[in-house]
Amino acid sequence: MNKRFLSMLMAAGLTFSFGVAAQGNAEAGKDKVAVCAACHGADGNSAAANFPKLAGQGEKYLLKQLIDIKTGTRPVVEMTGLLDNSSEQDLKDMAAFYASQTISIGQANKELAEEGRTIYQAGIPAKNVAACTACHGPAGKGIALAGFPALGGQHADYTASQLKKFRSGERVNDGESRIMRSIAARLSDREIEAVSSYISGLYQ
Repeated sequence: MNKRFLSMLMAAGLTFSFGVAAQGNAEAGKDKVAVCAACHGADGNSAAANFPKLAGQGEKYLLKQLIDIKTGTRPVVEMTGLLDNSSEQDLKDMAAFYASQTISIGQANKELAEEGRTIYQAGIPAKNVAACTACHGPAGKGIALAGFPALGGQHADYTASQLKKFRSGERVNDGESRIMRSIAARLSDREIEAVSSYISGLYQ
């Protein structure tokens, strides 16, 4: 990927994450996420693959998602009403708590690992699909200051479901830049499955 395209992605990311300042208290957040544990696990490592792992996720990214979910910008049926009584500081504290935890790493499907690695590290030039490393880093750590999420260790099923939602337009909270919608629109089901599987085994 050339430097110009990377700069464009970074600028777009800063645009759609602008104004979301994370200044939470992880200790205070521990008590505020008690109800979240049923789906996301006590430490943010969910047992069910359809619920995302939140442990180790960037605080800025988490806060944006919580705000988007509360306001309806990102509809999540399972979370309907759960954040209605949470203040902005509550959301910041919750984000800080999960950001302070350590994500558990999964294991990639060996049959998909090489294809997934290629997509993640090099993209698909023939389809104008950028490498995932540009925004999410070679180890899937993301770029916290830009609000680009950490991916390494995330459930493959969850990652795949989000890529498909971006592809269909069901999920639109990647901002006006449409970074994820544009990329996901060019991926086949097989390619989504492969890169999602590879991501699940990435070590941060």
